[in-house]
Amino acid sequence: MNRVIEFFVGLLFGVGLLLSGMTDPGKVIGFLDVAGLWDPSLAMVMGGAVMVGLFAFAVARKRTTTFLGSAMHLPNHEDIDQRLLIGALVFGVGWGLAGFCPGPAVVAMGAGVWQAAIMTAAMLAGMAVHELSSRPAQDGVVVE
Repeated sequence: MNRVIEFFVGLLFGVGLLLSGMTDPGKVIGFLDVAGLWDPSLAMVMGGAVMVGLFAFAVARKRTTTFLGSAMHLPNHEDIDQRLLIGALVFGVGWGLAGFCPGPAVVAMGAGVWQAAIMTAAMLAGMAVHELSSRPAQDGVVVE
C-alpha cells in the first residue's frame, strides 16, 4: 500500500511541475536571464515550495515516524563545508546549462524530451560518482 501512496504523491508532484511550466527549460533560462527578459515565475514556484517545506519540516520535527509508519530520518548536521559548496556549485551550473532541475528533468524525460534524458543521465552519473567516492576504502579510510 505504501508504494501506491508513494506513486500517487510522485504523480501529484509531476502534475504540479507540468502545470507550473517548470518542465520547460525556457522558464529556467528566463529566470537566470537577469540582464534581459527576466521571468520571475520560477522564483514564485520556488517560494511556494519553500513555504510547503517549512510547514512540512515543522510537522516532521515533532514526529518519530512518517505518516506511512516508517522511521523518520531528518538531516542531523548543519555544517556548510567544502563538499556542500562544491556540490551546490556543480548542481547550479548543471541546472543553468541544461535548463532543468532534477524533478522537472525526470518529468520531461518521461514526456520524451531528449535533452531531459541527457540531463537525467548526467545527474545519475553524478550521483554514482558521489556514492563511489563516499564509500570507505579497503583499509577503512573514507575517501573524500
